[in-house]
Amino acid sequence: MTVKIIGKLTNEGEAVLLSLYSDRVKAGFPSPATDYVQNRIDLNTLLIRHPSSTYLVEVEGDSMVNIGIYPNDILIVDRSLTACHKDIVIALIDDGFTAKQLILGENIILRAHNENYADIVVQGSLELFGVVSSSIRRFKR
Repeated sequence: MTVKIIGKLTNEGEAVLLSLYSDRVKAGFPSPATDYVQNRIDLNTLLIRHPSSTYLVEVEGDSMVNIGIYPNDILIVDRSLTACHKDIVIALIDDGFTAKQLILGENIILRAHNENYADIVVQGSLELFGVVSSSIRRFKR
């Protein structure tokens, strides 16, 4: 899986507030009593902790589908976070950037989450671009 950096977030412009319904949506039959708005949220506030160090990257490939990251998803990547064991990270490897799960132990492993891909055992140093804090999936374009 490779990722393409598509933009850096900025603090420019006004917040866009979206309606947040007070009840959670069920994946079954909806309740007729839940057609009211509780409050409003700003997706920047909800998804981004450090705007000046946050980037958006678009996913290409399917090596992370079993953990819920699919082609064309947009990953929110925070470069200010320190990567920890089992974090999803953007790493620089020989052929470019890749999204993988970081496994820290006797060896450093970049774990794929698709049985068709082998894990990458890091030999030497590892350069990390950032830690994935959230993802966005678009169902319609």
